[in-house]
Amino acid sequence: MSKVFIADLKERDQIDSPFLVRDKIMAMAKNGKPYMTLKLMDRSGEVEGRIWDQVDHFSRLFNKDDFIRVRAKASVYMGKMQLVIQDLVRVDESEISLGDFLPVSNHDPATMMAQVRALIASMTDVDYRGLMESFFNDAAFVAQYQKAPAAKAMHHVYLGGLLEHSLAVAHLADDVCRRYPSVDRDLLISGALLHDVGKVAELLFDRSFDYSDEGKLLGHIVIGVEMVEERIRTLGAFPRIKATLLKHLLLSHHGQYDYGSPKRPKTLEAVILNFVDDMDSKINGVQAHIDKEAHNDSRWTGYHRLYDRYFFKGEKPPVAEQALRGEEVDVPAPVAAPPVTKPIATEKNAPRKRREEKTLSASLGEQLGGLNMDLFGSREE
Repeated sequence: MSKVFIADLKERDQIDSPFLVRDKIMAMAKNGKPYMTLKLMDRSGEVEGRIWDQVDHFSRLFNKDDFIRVRAKASVYMGKMQLVIQDLVRVDESEISLGDFLPVSNHDPATMMAQVRALIASMTDVDYRGLMESFFNDAAFVAQYQKAPAAKAMHHVYLGGLLEHSLAVAHLADDVCRRYPSVDRDLLISGALLHDVGKVAELLFDRSFDYSDEGKLLGHIVIGVEMVEERIRTLGAFPRIKATLLKHLLLSHHGQYDYGSPKRPKTLEAVILNFVDDMDSKINGVQAHIDKEAHNDSRWTGYHRLYDRYFFKGEKPPVAEQALRGEEVDVPAPVAAPPVTKPIATEKNAPRKRREEKTLSASLGEQLGGLNMDLFGSREE
């Protein structure tokens, strides 16, 4: 079955292609006639689909998270691409390639898992190494750990994202340990590899990325601590203080209460984990935003709502230089004056952000500023 990717849609294209139904919403127009709005996705992105006729008939044919093949016309409405759907049929999963619908890490999972096992093998503390071997010698756990995304929307939003992110955080932590010998390396590496382990149960990722009931009710931090505690109980004599220190890393890795941590970092290893986790998350999130607009001729990206800013992409190489390197050259057609864009928010006009929208204001100075060093304080929490 031929596939047209959402990223390649152009206005007035006639589409006959399968998509995954990310959401399905029934509504009523002002004239009292029902219509349906769909969120359709593939690995390249999402697009809105609208059904204006035979709504009841089409609604009975499929559900959310089904694959459907649609015949539609691509149309730009209020600056956004949408598909006006004339016909659709439900498609069985056996008829499509799942790789077309969910984004996947660019890194080979087997290679990443080999690096994880090498880090575990390098540990000298028998207790932490034994705990990590218990996790990563469990085939059922590893299958989920190396498949799960690291988040639903913020960073590493693709299959294999959890493994890629956790490994990157562990490597960064290992680099820090070389510079600061007083850090407990084995504790920090264990915390880095397990800090988001609860996401294997918090997130659903078989058809699309969403939160499970457990994820919505508990969250990955609580789930992760429970998983570590359950695993420790299978090991017999595991030192209580080591269990407490490791669980503290999971509980505090978001750094602040406002960012979802039940506890703030109270050990050197916890402080380090908070910052290397945050750094890798933001680098991936910003890079993904830049990559998404790689074909945009502007030197700047569009406005990123969650990070509350634009990002500078830099200059494209001159056409002659591209040609000398044997690259295919796209010569843009003349364009009209650029449309008016949303102004950069200032302190005076910026809207109040929800907690999850403050994700790029977590520098050391900003996190500690005005706290009177409560990070290491002794007040009851």
